[in-house]
Amino acid sequence: MKTVAERNDFTVGEEATLTRIFTQDDVETFSRLSGDTNPVHLDEEYATGTRFAGRIIHGMLVASLISSVLGTTLPGPGCVYMSQQLAFRAPARVGEQLTAKVRVTNWDSAKGRVFLTTEVINELGTQVIIGEAKLAVASFLK
Repeated sequence: MKTVAERNDFTVGEEATLTRIFTQDDVETFSRLSGDTNPVHLDEEYATGTRFAGRIIHGMLVASLISSVLGTTLPGPGCVYMSQQLAFRAPARVGEQLTAKVRVTNWDSAKGRVFLTTEVINELGTQVIIGEAKLAVASFLK
C-alpha cells in the first residue's frame, strides 16, 4: 500500500488541517521539555499585568500544530523540513480551539520539494500564526 509520504506529485491548492485544544498541563509540559519558563505562560498573576492580560500559550507549542499536519498528512510521513517562516499575529490561550491549515503553493517535481503556506487560527477565525514552509518529500530522500 502506498502511503501519503510516498507520493511524488502534489497539486497547488491542496490543503490539510488539524484542530486541537491545548490544556494548561500541555503548556506546563512544553515548558519543562523546552526549558522556556517565561512567566507569561505559567504565572497568571504576572501575565495579568502584561499586554496580554493573562497567560498565553508558547508560540512554538502552537506552531507545533503546523509541524503535525506536515509530518502526518500533507506532505506526510517521512517528509523533512527544509525551512519554516513564522509570524506570530495574536496570542493563543488555554482552552481555545486552534486549527492549523497548510496549503500547497508550489511543487518542484525535479527536486522533490513542496512549498506551502501555513497558518493557525483560533475559534473566532483570528490568525494566530501565519507563515510558509518548504519540505523535502520522503520519496525523494531514498
